[in-house]
Amino acid sequence: MEEKQQTNFEKIAFLILLLFITVFLTYILQPFFFAIFWAVLVASIFSPLYKFINKKVLNPNLCAGITLITVFLCLILPVGLLIDLLVVEAIDIYQSLNSSNNNWIGTLSEVLKSLNNNPLLAKLDVDQAFLISKSQEALKALTQYVLTHISEFTQNTIFVFVSFAVMLYSLFYFLRDGKKLTATIIDNIPVDNKHLRHFIDQFLTTAKSSLKFTFVIGGIQGFLGGLVFYLTGVERALVWGVLMFGLSIVPAVGSAIIWAPAGIIMLFLGHIWQGIVILLFGSLVISSVDNLLRPVLMGRDTQMHPLLIFLSTLGGIAALGFSGFILGPVIASLFLAGWKIFPEIFQKEIQQ
Repeated sequence: MEEKQQTNFEKIAFLILLLFITVFLTYILQPFFFAIFWAVLVASIFSPLYKFINKKVLNPNLCAGITLITVFLCLILPVGLLIDLLVVEAIDIYQSLNSSNNNWIGTLSEVLKSLNNNPLLAKLDVDQAFLISKSQEALKALTQYVLTHISEFTQNTIFVFVSFAVMLYSLFYFLRDGKKLTATIIDNIPVDNKHLRHFIDQFLTTAKSSLKFTFVIGGIQGFLGGLVFYLTGVERALVWGVLMFGLSIVPAVGSAIIWAPAGIIMLFLGHIWQGIVILLFGSLVISSVDNLLRPVLMGRDTQMHPLLIFLSTLGGIAALGFSGFILGPVIASLFLAGWKIFPEIFQKEIQQ
């Protein structure tokens, strides 16, 4: 009896020690969580390329290096250039708002004058000076918000570079040893291998689908939006196209935040056919890309309802920031997978 109690005490003490070490390791790795997450995600997407190169080149280190260079040239460099473009434009807009003579105030004045010329809206007796002042303040606040986050980003340059280096370093090993690492995790975690593999498959499938289809849908929406802006004479069509690409991570309403106000402003400025074209093209073509492709493509791969995809994406962005547009659907997918396995496990216990 005493021997059994001693054994139980040793097991409990070991579990407490193991829990303490695990929590402490998690705390140490916590600053690089997103870097490691993106490394896992990119490695899973580019693993077919690594396997293809490995058939031609037997050296695994060289294969991982070639794949890493490809990732940098095809993914990281273009994204960096787009971010640089948006930063330059944000600074330019902020400087133009602070200057005494700028096109923003002139455009807003034209819009308000056209509103006052409308018999119905003229009865409201809109105070143009007040609206111009408040609109300028709102635009300044928006650009100031962007610039503040940019300055915070630049102030943490060392941490950003370290995180980027951690991502690339982790990516190299995930590409080279991904299969071994997965097998090690499955063998050492005290969960049924079948269930654990199901969780891993769900995680990778949902994460890859979210990233791939966001880039595909965002690229199509950004191209179409930039094209219709260019054809209708909207200034900085390329920048607006890039913004629509970035906002496409928000399902259903993302790019509409750009093209809908643009079309309405064009109508108020007297550019009737341009405004109608933007609104019709946006509602019938640009929005259809998101409304038709995202539920079909993501829902087919992840087996999730479009409403759950929408809510988990928005919730993920709100809770976790930029990476939330992938982590949100991933967590929702794991939640569904867990509850699907739950009855199976307990049914076996009842039968036993």
